[in-house]
Amino acid sequence: MRPVNEWLDEYAGSHQNPTNKLLHWICVPVIVISVIGMLWALPVPAVFDRISPALNWGTAMLVMAVVYYLFLSVPLALGMIVVSLAVTSLLRWLDSHAVPLWQLSLVAFANAWVGQFVGHQVEGRKPSFLKDVQFLLIGPLWLLGHVYRRLGWRV
Repeated sequence: MRPVNEWLDEYAGSHQNPTNKLLHWICVPVIVISVIGMLWALPVPAVFDRISPALNWGTAMLVMAVVYYLFLSVPLALGMIVVSLAVTSLLRWLDSHAVPLWQLSLVAFANAWVGQFVGHQVEGRKPSFLKDVQFLLIGPLWLLGHVYRRLGWRV
């Protein structure tokens, strides 16, 4: 497996334009939340509910993502656990207060991807995930890596 810094550096290579970066700061979190939201809204086997009402396809995806991140960087994986808890709290609230969660998530997902592609049009480079689908999981880590560096923390 490639070291995390190689992934982040390669991802950064196609995210140099300030407009594209800004759009990614907005759209990547929206995409993550909306994907988890759509999965959250899918029916689950009754056994999931008996174990915990918070156990659903969305939380299962978050757990799998954090396991992947553990192989890349323990410090970033720990940060993604905090991010995952925030995402699940937000989705739990939205699920009880908003229009059907899957509808809200679908609209947010579509709009965020439009923003991503606009950013890459401005950048003049293709999205990284077209080269390797793993970059779909690297995008959120790239943003968190920026936060870590800003705080002077090790990636």
